[in-house]
Amino acid sequence: MNYTEASSSHDDLEKKTIHDLLVGINQEDQQVPLAVEKAIPQIEKLVIAISGRMTQGGRLFYIGAGTSGRLGIVDASECPPTFGVDHNTVIGLIAGGDQAIRKAVEFAEDDMQQGWKDLTQYNIQAIDTVVGIAASGRTPYVVGAIKEASKRQILTGCITCNTETPLAQAAELPIEVIVGPEFITGSTRMKAGTAQKLVLNMISTSVMIQLGKVKGNKMVDMQLSNHKLVERGIQMLVQEKGLTRQVAKELLEKYGSVRAALQSFKDL
Repeated sequence: MNYTEASSSHDDLEKKTIHDLLVGINQEDQQVPLAVEKAIPQIEKLVIAISGRMTQGGRLFYIGAGTSGRLGIVDASECPPTFGVDHNTVIGLIAGGDQAIRKAVEFAEDDMQQGWKDLTQYNIQAIDTVVGIAASGRTPYVVGAIKEASKRQILTGCITCNTETPLAQAAELPIEVIVGPEFITGSTRMKAGTAQKLVLNMISTSVMIQLGKVKGNKMVDMQLSNHKLVERGIQMLVQEKGLTRQVAKELLEKYGSVRAALQSFKDL
């Protein structure tokens, strides 16, 4: 079913007040987490499968076009600073290449072969996982990549906002989050994009926790790449070990990470 292209429940938008527009958008947005909740069993299956492979050294690839591709890249790019993993652990690919992150590349998403070609540039292996992201579930760039990966026994998943789509049929572990028609008909950067962002957060965060990148509820492996994160690291040590701020700062400077600083207590 093609829910993402269905006509909006709201009409005469140009005649509405700003207040009414904002209320209408907010009303539609409130449906998104409920739709994601219904997909948790599908998300769980994919996270379990990804975690098993990444524990053995596999990588996670997100592949999409337009907004979907950008969302995958955003999630992938946050994993190194947040969880301390290598930049080649979670990789986001977008139709049209890096230039498409900022500016749409015409017809890039329509090439059925290019998605797989882009994946091969990373020497993709059977132990890796590829997650295709496409609200419509029909984007050729994404569908083609997932089909080729599946043929080669690479674990495949997908995130789509329609049912009975070519993408879901091609993926081993599909996730379908049905958010319904958009506030502006067909503008899937809105509810569908929000749903995809929520699911991507769930996947990467849950996987990283399974990989041991979180202690308690703290990002103990985060990269100390700016003053804010250094200060957060200091506060973690203060709270975890009851240290003074100065001692915590000195330990963080000495060992270079919250985890290493915490582990140093075992050697004392």
